[in-house]
Amino acid sequence: MRTHVSLWWVLTAFFFIVGIIYTTWNIVGHTGDIVTRIEWVGTVVLFFTSFMAALIAFFVHRVHRAQGGELPEDVLTSEIDDGDPELGEFSPWSWWPLVLAFAGGVTILGLAVGWFMFPIGAAILVVALVGWVYEYYRGYFAH
Repeated sequence: MRTHVSLWWVLTAFFFIVGIIYTTWNIVGHTGDIVTRIEWVGTVVLFFTSFMAALIAFFVHRVHRAQGGELPEDVLTSEIDDGDPELGEFSPWSWWPLVLAFAGGVTILGLAVGWFMFPIGAAILVVALVGWVYEYYRGYFAH
């Protein structure tokens, strides 16, 4: 986990430095007043990316401090059995997440391209969500 914290702080510093270089390069490379010389989209995106990386780094650092020690995944000498045996219940045979992703894509595409696709995508989205939630109540894997 310490490695993750370090990587996120390095990314924060990287995007901040690149944002400064990018803004300076635009100021030096263009003519006019200071407001028109800055390319605002790239500048804002780079500094916002630095801010978001800092938020993630801070969160991961707080989680690392709160867990009270190293996780088995972080110790090089740990075995697979040292980790938590209960990771949840997963359905590797399920096709519903793929249908749900397709339906979400059609719905968003309907917002972007044409409103006639939005109700179609929303209907598929509802069917896929209900199918994924209730997949253990019917068929071969019913309880």
